[in-house]
Amino acid sequence: MLAELRLEREQLEEAILTLERLARGRGRRRGRPPGWLKDAANATSLLSEDDSEELTVNGHLGEPKRRGRPPGSKTKPAVALEA
Repeated sequence: MLAELRLEREQLEEAILTLERLARGRGRRRGRPPGWLKDAANATSLLSEDDSEELTVNGHLGEPKRRGRPPGSKTKPAVALEA
């Protein structure tokens, strides 16, 4: 029985070390994060009360971020100066 418990303890320690390494990660990755990771990050920020600023996306709750130019930012045609 003791041998089984020791074996189980070793397996648990290995599992804990593996999870700690995964949690630490390899630093910031380049590019856009996968959807499941973004959803998980949003879910954890919703649970904490201190991160109320992170709850908003583009200034509103639940609204997706708009892509492209904002309205009115296009260059306007040059008007001939009257002298």
